[in-house]
Amino acid sequence: MISLDSIESVGTGLNRPECVLATSNGRLYTADWRGGVGITEADGAQWYLLPNDKSLNLKPNGICLMPDGSVLVAHLGDTDGGVYRIAEDGTTTPFCIEVDGEPLPPSNYVHLDHKGRVWITVSTRKMPRSEGYKPDVCDGFVVLVDPSTENREPRIVADNLGYTNECLVSPDGNTLYVNETFARKLVSFDIAGNGDLSNKKIVAEFDQGTFPDGMTFDTKGGIWITSIVSNRVIRIDPDGSQVIMIEDCKQDHLAWVEAAFQAGEMGRPHLDNAQSKKLKNISSLAFGGDDLKTGYLGCLLDQSIYSFASPYQGHAPVHWNFSGPQKILPNSEIAS
Repeated sequence: MISLDSIESVGTGLNRPECVLATSNGRLYTADWRGGVGITEADGAQWYLLPNDKSLNLKPNGICLMPDGSVLVAHLGDTDGGVYRIAEDGTTTPFCIEVDGEPLPPSNYVHLDHKGRVWITVSTRKMPRSEGYKPDVCDGFVVLVDPSTENREPRIVADNLGYTNECLVSPDGNTLYVNETFARKLVSFDIAGNGDLSNKKIVAEFDQGTFPDGMTFDTKGGIWITSIVSNRVIRIDPDGSQVIMIEDCKQDHLAWVEAAFQAGEMGRPHLDNAQSKKLKNISSLAFGGDDLKTGYLGCLLDQSIYSFASPYQGHAPVHWNFSGPQKILPNSEIAS
């Protein structure tokens, strides 16, 4: 297990950095509830890429880097969702705000694969979303936007999921992995050439105190999972075995949350309080650094993210060699 004492804070003044991405140029990108993306340069300097239109009031949850320097953000509004594109100059446009003629509910995550397809997750159709924090609610779904096809309209490719969270396409491009947070499962789907999903399989099921949120891959075929509430990082080996790499929680708090979950009474108070020594509700994980052996943890309740030395090398993500936004523009905010 990785020692909590070895984990360091990175960045200051971040606003709900739920999602973290790393690139080969040393940059770190975090979702930020100022309405855009926090960018931490390799030298530690921070700035924010924000929409020019301040009336949008975006609440970025998942973020996704695009080859042209723009960033896609999944909007987790109270009642509205969708994915928006923020360009380098701050111009912000809808990327996907409805599917099958219906507005997207509050949206969780957005992911770009090697073929240029964009995968979007919606955790639940229930409002408030806390009504979906139950083991028997399965109304989450996955949307695909595929620019390579004649019909580029967004479409639902997986439905009836138990609070859909992060999703990632496997390094070989053949499988989509999806975390079902409150069904407490990691599942996979085969991806057809046209993007259709089939053959749903349970890759891993999780026990008390684990609520899978974020994920990433290492070069040995392992899948790393982050768990909210318990602040666990779990590595799933290709043989299916699980090892807890990091854990930071108070057992009485975890028992309180677990009891509420089992009773169907889990709500915002169970997620909005960090009862731990250091980590404040970790939610995502990215590998970075010169050798992809530094882990970075996004979180829900801190103004920093966290870093740790990993015994495994991370698999380079699609965006690893993207340059990202090239300069600080008038619409961007310099961190004080």
